[in-house]
Amino acid sequence: MTIMPNSIEGRDMAYQMHPNVNLRQYEKSGGLVIESGDGIYVTDINGKRYIEGLAGLWSVALGFGEKRLAEVAKAQMEKLPYYHTFSYKTHGPSVELAEMLIKMAPVPMSKVHFTSSGSEANDLACKMVWYRSNALGKKEKKKIIGRIKGYHGVTIAAGSITGLSRNHDSFDLPLDRMIHTSCPSFVHFANEDESEGDFTRRMLKDLEDLIVKEGPETIAAFWGEPIMGAGGVLVPPDGYWAGVQEILKKYDILLVADEVICGFGRTGKMFACETLDIKPDVLVVSKQLTSSYMPLSAIIMNDHFYQPIADESDRLGVFGHGYTASGHPVATAVGLENLKIIQERDLVANAASLEAQFLGGLAALAKHPLAHSSRGIGLLGALELKPWPDAKAGDAAAAVAAACEEEGLIVRHVAEAICFCPPLIITSEQLCDMLDAVERALSRVQSARA
Repeated sequence: MTIMPNSIEGRDMAYQMHPNVNLRQYEKSGGLVIESGDGIYVTDINGKRYIEGLAGLWSVALGFGEKRLAEVAKAQMEKLPYYHTFSYKTHGPSVELAEMLIKMAPVPMSKVHFTSSGSEANDLACKMVWYRSNALGKKEKKKIIGRIKGYHGVTIAAGSITGLSRNHDSFDLPLDRMIHTSCPSFVHFANEDESEGDFTRRMLKDLEDLIVKEGPETIAAFWGEPIMGAGGVLVPPDGYWAGVQEILKKYDILLVADEVICGFGRTGKMFACETLDIKPDVLVVSKQLTSSYMPLSAIIMNDHFYQPIADESDRLGVFGHGYTASGHPVATAVGLENLKIIQERDLVANAASLEAQFLGGLAALAKHPLAHSSRGIGLLGALELKPWPDAKAGDAAAAVAAACEEEGLIVRHVAEAICFCPPLIITSEQLCDMLDAVERALSRVQSARA
């Protein structure tokens, strides 16, 4: 494809530095320019329409072009386009959304603090964990346990809790107080002839052994996604989360549940913590909070977590943290309307009702000669592929993802898997269209290799 230097593609290649790409490759090839969106579809500047099978970045619950969100944003922009929540000040949308999140939370919670992204929220939650330990006089209790293949963002602290080498390499991460335990993905890390039950017990033993080795008195919190998203939609084995919570309680370690991807209906419940019976001290949410129409995230904390922090701020005279856009009135107004729509249209139930069709369709695709297995929960899933003998790591998944794009479907490839997270508004018929596109893509790649 020839790219004209004055076209939008040419100007993009000349001036914009993109995330999560090979920058030198991007300078040569450019990328896909999306011009518009409608429902579960997006359209590029050449008029080609795609099913957005990852809901943007795991996030556009209501699909593209939801007029109610645009109208609310416009109305709030005209009424109060910006105000802050510093220095004993606030505004209506942030108050109403905080109240809604407390009422909606899967376990009793006390306070909400708003930030603008999942990375920021996890980063601040980490700072708050350390602040709380100091408040309690436990100055040595600062280590954070993340998990290999876990993803919690890309700031210095959140990127350190993340357990993916691509987010560490050449960034001098992780920080030395961040440690990582085993990844509970049976399909990737089970030993030969190991049962799922034995695998779960080994994962829990790895966690407890790490705690004992490091010293429980030095460990403040454990971070975990209920289902690991950016690591490849990794679903934990039965008994894993129950065992983790028992160990954390035994050693007085806080549990932070990162529901940035899983929250607000993705698993067929409002929160994945409900689906998997997780009772966190802190819940981190973003993405589907506003369907990503506006940047917004929230840290939802219980009273056990909050009270020592409040006491320390009283001792010091201030909680010395804040972002200019924390609780932004337009973002919180859009978030409030977005959650109302999710409830009014019963989109959580839609995810639950389509789960069998979705996971069944992935299981059928897993019988293809290029496929290895499938996994998922609700409307979050992955198809694991078999790398061919001469392939580099991830080549098979990258080839199938590219073929999906040719077939009018955008997915994400992670390691040897292609991942799916369609908008919650997707219908049964549209789900069939998405799965059919994957089947065509698999056949396209198979034919090219024949």
